[in-house]
Amino acid sequence: MTIKVKFFASLREWAGQSEMKLEANGVSSVSDVLKASTGELGSADSVLCAVNFETVSLEHPVVDGDEVAFFPPVTGG
Repeated sequence: MTIKVKFFASLREWAGQSEMKLEANGVSSVSDVLKASTGELGSADSVLCAVNFETVSLEHPVVDGDEVAFFPPVTGG
């Protein structure tokens, strides 16, 4: 299974790349993609996730060919 993974803003800096292709057999959720692509990224609860341009939860399923994007939390004032 191949998943395209994209990192934005500070997550891109932390990962050292803006995107990657993940060959991931046994990956079934966004949470699995996060762990497989970054190891431990700190608090995954604060990471915003999208699959194929739709905001999803970490439990959302993934399938071959999906694009998964990770964003740091957004704050404003």
